[in-house]
Parts: sequence; structure tokens; C-alpha cells
Amino acid sequence: MDEQALLGLNPNADADFRQRALAYFEQLKISQDAWQVCAEALAQSIYSDDHIKFFCFQVLEHQVKFKYSELTEVQQQLIRETLITWLQAQMLNPQPEKTFIRNKAAQVFALLFVTEYLTKWPKFFFDILSVVDLNPRGVDMYLRILMAVDAELVDRDVVHTSEASYYFALTLEARRNTLLKDTMREQCIPSLVESWYQILQNYQYNNSELTCQCLEVVGAYVSWIDLSLIANERFINMLLGHMSVEVLREEACDCLFEIVNKGMDPIDKTKLVESLCQVLQSAGLFSIDQEDDVDFLARFSKLVNGMGQALIASWTKLIKNGDMKSAQDTLQAIEAKVALMLQLLIHEDDDISSNIIGFCYDYLHILKQLSALSDQQKANVEAIMLAVMKKLTYDEEYNFENEGEDEAMFVEYRKQLKLLLDRLAQVSPELLLASVRRVFNTTLQNWQTTRFMEVEVAIRLLYMLAEALPVSHGAHFSGDVTKATALQDMMRTLVTSGVSAYQHTSVTLEFFETVVRYEKFFAVEPQHIPTVLMAFLDHRGLRHTSPKVRSRTAYLFSRFVKSLNKQMNPFIEDVLNRIQDLMELSPP
Repeated sequence: MDEQALLGLNPNADADFRQRALAYFEQLKISQDAWQVCAEALAQSIYSDDHIKFFCFQVLEHQVKFKYSELTEVQQQLIRETLITWLQAQMLNPQPEKTFIRNKAAQVFALLFVTEYLTKWPKFFFDILSVVDLNPRGVDMYLRILMAVDAELVDRDVVHTSEASYYFALTLEARRNTLLKDTMREQCIPSLVESWYQILQNYQYNNSELTCQCLEVVGAYVSWIDLSLIANERFINMLLGHMSVEVLREEACDCLFEIVNKGMDPIDKTKLVESLCQVLQSAGLFSIDQEDDVDFLARFSKLVNGMGQALIASWTKLIKNGDMKSAQDTLQAIEAKVALMLQLLIHEDDDISSNIIGFCYDYLHILKQLSALSDQQKANVEAIMLAVMKKLTYDEEYNFENEGEDEAMFVEYRKQLKLLLDRLAQVSPELLLASVRRVFNTTLQNWQTTRFMEVEVAIRLLYMLAEALPVSHGAHFSGDVTKATALQDMMRTLVTSGVSAYQHTSVTLEFFETVVRYEKFFAVEPQHIPTVLMAFLDHRGLRHTSPKVRSRTAYLFSRFVKSLNKQMNPFIEDVLNRIQDLMELSPP
């Protein structure tokens, strides 16, 4: 090989050397026999430099991916032998290869698998297992290869140049992958599952890294193999045991989630979920402590969400099938998880809370379908409502002046909570209206001494009612007297309380967003128009110190004026005088 060109593989090499290395790689890709040089280098461990080893695997990868059919049977056999020889060497080397090299090697193994398993290498996995046995370095590579194979069969995106070729390639690949998975199920999956069990049993107490890798493999494969191979007493008991081991429990959570997520008969699914819950509850995992490890609780919340949604899916199927007795049993199982769901929903960490929202949403959908709610179900609805109101609140750390990734995530989280609020309105609009009214009035009575985030969320809830309790053409102040009166009272409080003077941009913006959202209120009580116009025109709106507030207020002001139409006539001249200086263009 060109030793000078290889120097350019070093990340610290200068631009000329890197360019030369790139050109050399392109040259080797089109060469007929360059891959053999790379294969020999890997099999005989000629190079110690990590970047050169990675480079050699890249050349092999290109050969297998794009030019494998051009090789003779002898040459194809050489590639197989090269990889097995390299694998054997891993268990003897004084130091393990870098992770990026092991991952690249696993990708090459996986590419060879999808190319040869159905024809020339049916004993692919057995050959690898016979080499690695239970050697920790060998097991590490075996598990990486399994993940790479799963990625090829399940996750892989097809590189495409046009829509037609994309769908053609997708269809061919889908057929190939289905055939590969079917053949694996017949020929080797039971043996692979047994190897996973042996790895978990052998390493669960002395090598957490390998154990977690193995749990990841089980979680990946469980979606397309026979569930009974995993969802059995010996496997489940081991996984549940891992839930009590700090270094294993996050991966064990994910693995159990995949098992619960697997499609199966609704009655069997209910039994499986209930048996898991029984053991988890006995282990004390249903008692959520705010001080617990948040990374684990985020995974655990996702697991509880999966179990809840699995039970709800079972309930839906049983209702559809007319099996009312089993449906009632499943509904009781769902109800028994609501207390845990609420603990997770109200958790101060938004990731933990966000992961359980799907279960909450689907549970409310069930309640919406019931002819009447029990006292407990009504209490559950109210508890979810209070949790949503609390979680909508900004925290102290939110940076309004320089919104970054954390702030963007909270905005997305708020959107999820809004969907919950909308669903709550479908289940019990009267309860939602009464709850918002209580929070709103209590907060606005003492807004001068209340923290900004509580004032903002009180106004925000009023704003959100407009979509949660929909009417045609924004006619919130006619029709249903109870609702119209409640909304009218809250709007009157909003515009007369003086809260528009609150010294925080989030409250200011929420005030203006809400008065524009409920512009029909001013047709009912036009006497409040001057008060709101002044707020728009002075230091609270168009003359605010914040450019963000000024910009948004200008847009909202134009909408407000347009919506009021003729009711603006008495104020037009005064408004124009007040904004005249704002309309002057300063020369550049």
C-alpha cells in the first residue's frame, strides 16, 4: 500500500495529505485486487495504526457492498476467512480494538451475512459462535454483529437516486429481508436466543457492559422473532432481576418495553403485562421518588406508558370482539395503573412526564367512550387536569431572551400537554371550564404578588380553552349560557385587572395573544376597547423595551383592529396620532 497516502488518514494530518488519502481510497475502490491487500493486512495484523485498520475495513465494505458478485468463489471464500481470522485474533490481542473499528467490522460482517446467508454461508452465526464461545471480547463482537444484522434487516434506509428506483430497490430489499428473517427463524433463532441467555447468565454480575449490550440485542430482535422464546419464565425472571441492578436497569427497562410492545392476543397481552406489573410493584418500583435517578425514571416511564397503551389496545380489541367480561378485567387492570401514571405525569423532570403522555391520552379516550364515569374515574380526570395545569408552567431556568435547545424542547412538551387538555375537554368540558376558571380567578386576584410563571399559565389556560371548547366562527360568547358566562367573566377580569402591566414578557405576550383570540368579547362588551387599545399603544405593547414583544404586538394589533372593524371608528384618529412617530422611516 501507498504508505505516504496512508499518512493522510490521521485526523491531525494536513489538508494535502488528507486529500491524497481520499484520492487513494477512490483508487483502491476501482482497483481489481486492492481489497486483497487490505484483507491480508487485517488477517495478519500488519498495521497497528487504528485509522489504517478502519481504512482497510472500508475498502472491504465497498467490495462486499458493490462488487461482490464480480469475485470468484475462491476470492469470496478469502473474504469469509479474513473476517473469521480477524475475529479469532481479537481474543488474543493484548488490547481490544477501538470501538469505531469494532463497529465497522460488525457492519462488514452484516453485509456479508445478507449477501451469503441464504446461499453460501448458512452457518454464519454458528461459525461465529464456535469462534467466540463465551470469551468477553468475542461476545462483544458477536453482539455488535447481531445489532448490525438487525440494522440491515429492519432499520436500513435505501440509498436512492430517483423515486422509481427507490421503490423498486425498496421492494427488492423488503423481499430479501423477509426471506432472511424467515430463514433465520427456522434455522438459527432458537440457538441465538439460547446464546443470549447464556451470555446474560454468565456476565450479569461481572460485566455490566456486555450484559447491557445483550439486553439491547434482545430488545431489537424481539419485534420479529417468536415472543415465546423470550416471554417465558426464565428470561422474564432474569430481566426483572436486572431491574433491581443500578447499572442494568435502564437497558432492562427498554428490553421489557420491546417485549410489551410486541403484537399478541389481547388476553395473553393483559396476562403478560399484569404479571410484569405484579413483580415490579413487589420490588417497590411503583413508588416514585422525585430524588430517584432521572435517567432510569425516564426509561421506566416509557415502560409504564408501553404497558398502559398495550392494555388499552387489548381493551379496544376485546370490545370490538364482544368479549365484555375480558374487556372489563382489562379495564380494571388499566385503572390500577392510573395512580402510577399520575406520579410520572406530575414528575418535575419533563422527559419523565412526556414519556407517559401517550398512556394518559389513550386512557382519556377510553373514558370518553364510556356511558357514565364512576366517582374514581371523575377523580382521575380531575387529577390529570391539575397535573397538566401544573406542568404547563415555565420553570425558573427558562431563558426568554435567548431561547435554545432546552427551551425548544419545553415548547414541544407544552404542545403535548395541550393535546391532553383538548382530550380532557372532550371527556368533561364542564370540569375543565370550572377548573380553569378557579385557577384563573385565584391568580388574577393577586397577580401583583404572584410569580410570573403562575400568572402566565393562568392566562394561557384561558387562551387554550378557545380550542379545547371549539365553536363555529369564534362565537364563544353566545349559545351555551354557562360557558359563555364563564368565558365572559374571565375576559372581563383579564382586561380590567391591570395584569397587562405585569413586568415579564411572557405575561405581556400572553395577555395580547388572548385578547386577540377572544376578539368577539369586545362586540359583547365594547366598553373595554379603549383599555386594551392603550395597552397595545403604550410601553406594554408597541413601545415595549423588548424587540420581540414589539414585533409580535404589532402583528397582533393589526389583527385586533381588523377584527373590530366598525367598532374602531371612534378611536381611529386618536390611534393614528399615538402611533405617528412609530410610522416615520429613519433614513439609512
